[in-house]
Amino acid sequence: MLINPPAQGIYDTVDIKLPPLGLAYIAAVLRENGHFVKIIDLNVQENLWKTVKERKWDIVGLSGDTSRYQISMKIAEQIKKHFGYTIFTGGPHVTFFEKETLNTGFVDYIIRGEGEYITLDLVNALENGLPPENVRGITFKRGERIIKTLRAPIIRDLDSLPYPARDLLPMEKYKITRFFGRPITSILTSRGCPFNCYFCSSSQFSNLIWRTRSPEKIVDEIEYVYNTFGYNAFAFVDDNFTLNPKRVIEIAKDIVKRGLDIYWWAFSRVDELIGHEDMVEWMAKSGCKMVFLGIESVSEEVLKEYNKGITANDSIRAVRLLNRYGITVWGSFIIGALDETKEMILNTIRFAKLLDPKNVQFSILTPFPGTRLYEDAERMGIIVHKNWKYYDGAHAVMRTKYLEPEEIQSLLNKAYISFYVRPHRLIKILPAIFRYLAKLPLKRRRERKIEEMIIQGPEGSK
Repeated sequence: MLINPPAQGIYDTVDIKLPPLGLAYIAAVLRENGHFVKIIDLNVQENLWKTVKERKWDIVGLSGDTSRYQISMKIAEQIKKHFGYTIFTGGPHVTFFEKETLNTGFVDYIIRGEGEYITLDLVNALENGLPPENVRGITFKRGERIIKTLRAPIIRDLDSLPYPARDLLPMEKYKITRFFGRPITSILTSRGCPFNCYFCSSSQFSNLIWRTRSPEKIVDEIEYVYNTFGYNAFAFVDDNFTLNPKRVIEIAKDIVKRGLDIYWWAFSRVDELIGHEDMVEWMAKSGCKMVFLGIESVSEEVLKEYNKGITANDSIRAVRLLNRYGITVWGSFIIGALDETKEMILNTIRFAKLLDPKNVQFSILTPFPGTRLYEDAERMGIIVHKNWKYYDGAHAVMRTKYLEPEEIQSLLNKAYISFYVRPHRLIKILPAIFRYLAKLPLKRRRERKIEEMIIQGPEGSK
């Protein structure tokens, strides 16, 4: 059984729900190799303990990113206490915090890095009574000794992976998430990122080597999901979808050739758009309606600290290029750099208003485990707490050279208010605000119900 703990963070706040592709990929590989698998996604399902009780499971897997680490460990504790099942977990946080995770006593194995074939090797070894020491890419305990096996090779041929096992998920329930009025779902076309940004753990977790699926296989999957599950909008959730303009153009041309009436959005870097107008033109022709751009700051000093390799002028040019082809921008800005002053943050807020993208995401610089930022913040002693639930980009968890956490938090609030509380903005977003506020009590009740269910455990949820 594979469990996706309830989400914590910005996207959950605005009710964006997408299927857990990581678990669905693992499930697909396990099933392809003869194992029975079930997935429970606690973002859209509530039948955790019923499913745990319905059969005797051999092994239970849990996702383990930073903001969900504590709730994930609470689930592991309840399962270990009441059922004694073998438990494994994976994801960036536990990959970089192996000792802390294993010392809880609730987790038996940690999957480090990309989990599909490592999990398969572990499951096969346990099923056949073979020593886990021979399984590459895992960490576990023998008595008080922590054993870390050799790193597993990365998956270079992504086309060899089966499609994620979406049929094991309640795909209809994700259709509450809409994109320009259409139900949207996620698809992955590449892994890895060569840029090694200061605040991002992706390059450490998924490797600096960028690997891609073939354009034909990508559009095959789009067509399959379109016909099988009824989705006609797609989020390309790669860390860097536009790294190879030729590949993007091939994908776009194939979408157009097959006559697929879809909308889509993707993550991109501003320096990959400027100078590639032909790519942007084909993106628009194939249904691209929005691009998530990591603009981050107007300050050259801050951009250098982040190791972004871009300038504010690059961002201006990229936004103008996208607008020229009718592609809207979801602009990402990060405040709270180690050497950033209040005035520098205010300048970034002014810059965001000048660019005026359709949507903005203001985040607080957060020292996620596995990043160079975390190492520096730990060494400097500026992390104020390690309540991982608040490591979500929306809460200040460290002080900087010039600002205390409370000041940074206040500036985040000011950024959103300053951007959205403008006449031309308010008119457009008021209906969405009212819809959100109307749903908020129900959303909060459901969140409390899920958390109480987990904390009470199987005995308290009969």
